[in-house]
Amino acid sequence: MNYVEFKGGNCLEIKKIGVLGAGTMGMGIAQVSVEAGYSVVLIDVVPEIVGKAVIRLNQVWAKAIEKGKVTAETVANFNALLVSGTDINDFKDVDIVIEAIVEDIDIKKKVQKQLGEICKNDTILATNTSALSITEIAAATNRPNKVLGMHFFNPVPVMKLVEVIPGVVTTDNTAQVVMELSRKIGKEPVLAKESPGFIVNRILVPYMNEAANVYQEGIASAEEIDKAMKLGAGMPMGPLALADMVGIDIVLAVCEFFVKEFADSKYRPSLAFRQKVRAGHLGVKTGRGFYDYNM
Repeated sequence: MNYVEFKGGNCLEIKKIGVLGAGTMGMGIAQVSVEAGYSVVLIDVVPEIVGKAVIRLNQVWAKAIEKGKVTAETVANFNALLVSGTDINDFKDVDIVIEAIVEDIDIKKKVQKQLGEICKNDTILATNTSALSITEIAAATNRPNKVLGMHFFNPVPVMKLVEVIPGVVTTDNTAQVVMELSRKIGKEPVLAKESPGFIVNRILVPYMNEAANVYQEGIASAEEIDKAMKLGAGMPMGPLALADMVGIDIVLAVCEFFVKEFADSKYRPSLAFRQKVRAGHLGVKTGRGFYDYNM
């Protein structure tokens, strides 16, 4: 049974997980949830995106069969646990919805408000934001005490960390349920107080931003900057390659959010980020960023 028991005898059981957004993050969240034995409803408003996600998941599982990591019977069970579609009303009977849509607070507030109206009264609403205010998002719903951040890292099936971020009025029970759920899907959760960027991005985004400044000033090429940080600082990936993987538009948005929230110019985004975004060079997802991935 997948549940957490609290002092006082209250028991909240998570049986069915909703995932909103079938892009890279949502697909990964759905994958680890299904593989942990949960029933999953994967929804995206764009039919092509959710269709591609299901195809990609089956490709991943087919390779796992070839490598002897799972059996065909196991994969058949995974597919039996996964329901996909485009109708957000299919979340009406899930126990938690993990929203993994665009990093825009106005859109997230609108969607979370809608989820609160559709879902059961005790359904937990989680957002996979990388930096935005959980409290502000929660305030748009009819259940701010059951809203919190559940920040996964890319690629979800590989990265072990999940940051769990309660808002100002999120109950301790809600946070505990999500901490335990994170463990049950194979992750290592850390509880973080709400603050722009939480833990990882609060530290990591300024690091990527400063690397972009070094690039913009012509001090070194992207290749040399990344090589220096890997060999000199022991980083597994260079900061500009990391920005490409995360998405330069996302890194830029987080920098701008930090400037707004902290009112501190030290977070001012590099001109290099702005120019890349204006050119549509967002990194791996567009085939070009600080590096060319079409070669």
